[in-house]
Amino acid sequence: MMTDMKLGILVVLLNVTHAFLSNPLCSSLSLLQTRGNVLLLIIILGFSGSFQLGYQTTGLSSPSPFIQRFINSSWYERYGEPPPPQTITMIWSLIVSLYAVGGLCGAISVKFITGPLGRKKAMICSSCIAILAATIMLTSKVAKSYEMIILARIVYGFASGLTASTHSMYLGEISPRRLRGVLTLTYATFLSLGKLSGQLFGLSEILGREELWNILLSVPTVFSVVQIIVLPFFPEAPRYLFIEKGDDEACKKALQSLWGKGDYKEEMEEMLAEQEAIKRAPPKNPLQLLRDRTVRWQLIIILIIYFCNQMSGMSAISVFSFDIFMKAGIQKDKIRYVTLGLGLTEILTYICCGMLIERAGRRVLFWSGYGLMASCWVFATVTLTLKDSSDWVPFITPGLIFLFIIFYSGGPSGSTPALINEIFIQSDRLAAFVLVGMQRWFFFAFIGLVFPFIISALDSYCFVLFACICLLGCVFTFFFLPETKGKTLLDISKEFRAITFCGKSFLEEDVVETKL
Repeated sequence: MMTDMKLGILVVLLNVTHAFLSNPLCSSLSLLQTRGNVLLLIIILGFSGSFQLGYQTTGLSSPSPFIQRFINSSWYERYGEPPPPQTITMIWSLIVSLYAVGGLCGAISVKFITGPLGRKKAMICSSCIAILAATIMLTSKVAKSYEMIILARIVYGFASGLTASTHSMYLGEISPRRLRGVLTLTYATFLSLGKLSGQLFGLSEILGREELWNILLSVPTVFSVVQIIVLPFFPEAPRYLFIEKGDDEACKKALQSLWGKGDYKEEMEEMLAEQEAIKRAPPKNPLQLLRDRTVRWQLIIILIIYFCNQMSGMSAISVFSFDIFMKAGIQKDKIRYVTLGLGLTEILTYICCGMLIERAGRRVLFWSGYGLMASCWVFATVTLTLKDSSDWVPFITPGLIFLFIIFYSGGPSGSTPALINEIFIQSDRLAAFVLVGMQRWFFFAFIGLVFPFIISALDSYCFVLFACICLLGCVFTFFFLPETKGKTLLDISKEFRAITFCGKSFLEEDVVETKL
């Protein structure tokens, strides 16, 4: 029985790999791989980057009862009496929530680490921090210290906060204009692969056993070690070398190393034009970026998109999925495998998004994705409200959950990594990543702390709240988000400056204030 299950899991992973390699993203890169090593760099960055964030997001759910028993036994050995139930709950809450605190600190540190060190060295630095966290986690069981688990989670969070922004930035700065969408999409693909791996390794047939919980939480560190060994042989991001370091020779060598031999005249001219623009607008810190009216629309749009992505209900699906699948008649011991199906659906949708993002463009994927997500939540509210009216009604809700994941992954979530790299020029990008990272980790903590109370108060009607947020995203991106596909960063900046609301633009107000 166990052998058959392992074989089934292996077949699923092989199918995912085959689908990944046969999708147009990899087909395009395979042509370039004969001349450059960009595909190998993408894989290394993916497994040591957003994969780690995804794994840490889901990897803690499976061993949670084992860790709570460990807290109980450690307390008893120290004090000779079992801890009060509220003490175990408080310690467990700290283990869960302080990961977000570490992530927030990591996101803030991007400005001070990724800027001076560069993208490559910052990724290596984050891997070293992840290895430190894994060492603390692995030894916590031997030391019988739950405090070490808390510390490890904080350090893991810091590494994830630093990695999340640096990985996305690195991808954007090695991408040519025509492949910027599909290359940055690999960030989301590896993120969902990390989530699925956290669920997969958490199965009792693999590492989801009480004696292995500390190993389960340290699995991604293997990829961190690989990155530290291999990444030094790859080039720094070409845009960073040319625009920030002014080294055009190193930039050209980096382009040739990644994409093969060539003169790359078009790419170099685009970077030169951006470098000239930066001379008139030097790099800004996050506070200066918030005050700069010339990028006000970019900030508003990207912050609203991240808000809608995080509050759209995707984070709450894990809370609802167990009850929904139980009501649909799925056996309790099989629900975890259906949950794996959700993760597999997310990965396959990201892969399919690679076929659309450079054809349909970013804008249509955003507004249509949000609109379809809102429709899913409206219908889910109806089916949960009417679940007792007929035997077949509860079976519709799980299907709507799967559809929601498809629309989320193939729309807003898949397009966001490309957008943030396209709407900010080099001098503004670091500060923008800091602000977005701070917002991301704030809402990560908010969802973990507040959403359980919202869900308890509203029950199935919280889906209406999710639908309203998705509708906000649909309307806002339809009216205010310009298309960025295939355009230079300077052209995109001009389009944002042309946006008006009620006949006025932020740029006009800035000009008036300057004259006064």
